[in-house]
Amino acid sequence: MAFCFYSQVPAKQPSSRLLLSSTPNSNSLYPHPRSVQVLAVAPRESTMANSVRVAAAQMTSINDLAANFATCSRLVKEASAAGAKLLCFPENFSYVAAKDGDSLKIAESLDGPIMKGYCSLARESSIWLSLGGFQEKGSDDAHLRNTHVLIDDAGNIRSTYSKMFLFDVDVPGGMVFKESSFTEAGKDIVAVDSPFGRLGVTVCYDLRFPELYQQLRFNHEAQVLLVPAAFTKVTGQAHWEILLRARAIETQCYVIAAAQAGKHNDKRESYGNTLIIDPWGTVVGRLPDRLSMGITVADIDFSLIDSVRAKMPISKAFFLESKMTNKKVLQYVEGNKLTHGNVLVLIEVVGKDQMRDKSDLWQYLDETEPIVLEVCRFVLNKKVVASDDPDGSSKLV
Repeated sequence: MAFCFYSQVPAKQPSSRLLLSSTPNSNSLYPHPRSVQVLAVAPRESTMANSVRVAAAQMTSINDLAANFATCSRLVKEASAAGAKLLCFPENFSYVAAKDGDSLKIAESLDGPIMKGYCSLARESSIWLSLGGFQEKGSDDAHLRNTHVLIDDAGNIRSTYSKMFLFDVDVPGGMVFKESSFTEAGKDIVAVDSPFGRLGVTVCYDLRFPELYQQLRFNHEAQVLLVPAAFTKVTGQAHWEILLRARAIETQCYVIAAAQAGKHNDKRESYGNTLIIDPWGTVVGRLPDRLSMGITVADIDFSLIDSVRAKMPISKAFFLESKMTNKKVLQYVEGNKLTHGNVLVLIEVVGKDQMRDKSDLWQYLDETEPIVLEVCRFVLNKKVVASDDPDGSSKLV
């Protein structure tokens, strides 16, 4: 069930990180060059109802913190009145700069007055808030972090995620963006337990990198993916809904995608089209106007998630991640038919000497770089293990 609430009115802090749950090397995402750590809460027995109502907001943020906060406050009231327990805001909900450098000037820490105001808003309205794309102060005065902040209904910051993939592109039509010139890329994949299921937390341009969403679904058991965004008019028209529905289908997750919409200033315009999508790829929440300001509301049905995953068990044949740094390793795996279609493989390559006892793959590996090689998982309940042959060598079987 989905509802929409909209209007045509124009738009005029303490942090608590989650537990580190895995090693950096095991979560590297191509093409991002750095190792990635995973922040996630350990799975727990569910106490959730079979469904829960959520909302996604659409707005046109400007370079006025107070005006944007007033808009957010009104949208929170609409979401609460509709029975939503979680309201997701778009990227740059609190501020969109009119001039280069303005975002750096207003950037502040998560315990600053801007975020404290939103924490109070969540507490006073007894609603969880997903605040995607907050300008968090960076490690120096020349950089900020594009941070997705999740606040619970008591006004506490439950989790933060800094945007991993930065928007450095030449958009058709002559527009050039270089987000990395003033933004620090995040290093952490974040999944969070909540009353709305296990949330995978992302921001905007991350949407174009399916590896991140596959990690969230298959490594960290996400059920709902949060994608706050400010897609340009050109890229949004071409790719926005297609990418969102693809992420929902391939991960079998709900996707909540709150979007900026319309003209923020003379130079910047966002596409809009805020969506909520179910695990089958069906749009279950959409505003009636791509550019209207308001909220769309839908129910997260956990039985539907379970049903889709049970009837189409893609996790049993999912090639999770392959970090093969040597072509001979790939040739060995292919030559021995170690494919995702017929085996379950999880080989930890921690060094040449240790690998020598497990298989003959060691001779093809870089002697100086310890890696974790995840060839594939979840297939036919079979394992590839070391086996001693009569000639003394160890093979994968």
